[in-house]
Amino acid sequence: MKRKRVVVLGATGSIGESALKVAHDIPERMEVVGVAANSNAAKLAAAANKTRAKAVCLVDESKMSILQKHLEYKPKIFSGERGLREIAQLDDADMVLIAIVGTGGLHPALDAIEAGKDLAVASKEILVMAGEAVTEAAQKRDVKILPVDSEHNAIFQCLDGRQSEVRRIILTASGGPFRKTPAKEFVDLTVEQALKHPTWNMGPKITIDSATLFNKGLEMIEAHWLFGVEMKRVEVVIHPQSIVHSMVEFADGSTLAQMSYSDMCFPIQYAVTWPERVPNSLPPLDFSTLGKLEFELPRFDDFPALNLARAAGEAGGTMPAVMNAANEVAVAAFLDRQVRFPSIWETVAAIMGRHQTVAHPDLDDILRADQWAREEARRFIGK
Repeated sequence: MKRKRVVVLGATGSIGESALKVAHDIPERMEVVGVAANSNAAKLAAAANKTRAKAVCLVDESKMSILQKHLEYKPKIFSGERGLREIAQLDDADMVLIAIVGTGGLHPALDAIEAGKDLAVASKEILVMAGEAVTEAAQKRDVKILPVDSEHNAIFQCLDGRQSEVRRIILTASGGPFRKTPAKEFVDLTVEQALKHPTWNMGPKITIDSATLFNKGLEMIEAHWLFGVEMKRVEVVIHPQSIVHSMVEFADGSTLAQMSYSDMCFPIQYAVTWPERVPNSLPPLDFSTLGKLEFELPRFDDFPALNLARAAGEAGGTMPAVMNAANEVAVAAFLDRQVRFPSIWETVAAIMGRHQTVAHPDLDDILRADQWAREEARRFIGK
């Protein structure tokens, strides 16, 4: 099997770092040919020096001198939003791994598809905002969209191509830091408490989304598009140990689950080497030390994100983009200590309630809805 040549967009974040680890672990199967980051120039240079990637892109052009100072060799250099779109179409790449938080990965994802590259998707926003456009473009160009999120990668492994026999997709959620916190205490929760995730080490935005369960809401919509399963068959169960990454229940009542320790290197490697599995240095599960695995239903009334996401996914069109944008603004406001924890849900619900959904939107419709929702959310928070 030939080596997969990969461009990593978001190379300095936690997913990007894991991707570089995988490339180092299985060099005969994965070569990093391009790395891109938003503004962390020194760290991007370190990633480039380590991988000897042929191309490097720094979106923040004001930091270009830092990048050049730290580079130990002469790769092809791209810059700005335009550069991000260009590196996504790199001639000698087979796959583009998109690990950019937020909406910044949307244009590069569509550009990569257009250039015939397979996509490995770690940013939920791409399929939440533009699931219809992205999946249609991929079908047209006959390219694969491989999930890197641990939950969707688990479903992908369990399905193994058997989509028609699915009864339910069951996403597991750790429950976040407030799984057992009474709802009456939510109003006094601090940013520091919300950032203490019990099992995963992630960036601040995703960590807050895990605390509100919006992370899981976004994943429900993502699963709907990735696997062609209607929203009513996508469910969530709380599983604090984060060992079972998700499950698929089939028509005959059998359920398959994918299990491994919490490490993003597992799903990244599978996306790169699929349909094969190759040995690595990651630790296998030790069942003698695992203890018990617990499962419980989410507290839907106390954590409204799941019902809001289901409503957005069922409405379709521009509504998921509006939900996502309002949530991004509300999370940023919470991190800046402008609003309290429950205001995140309140903001999203209010903005969704004001939106007139556009069905079957094109990219311009989606970006307009995204912009509108951000402005409305800021106004709502300002009041």
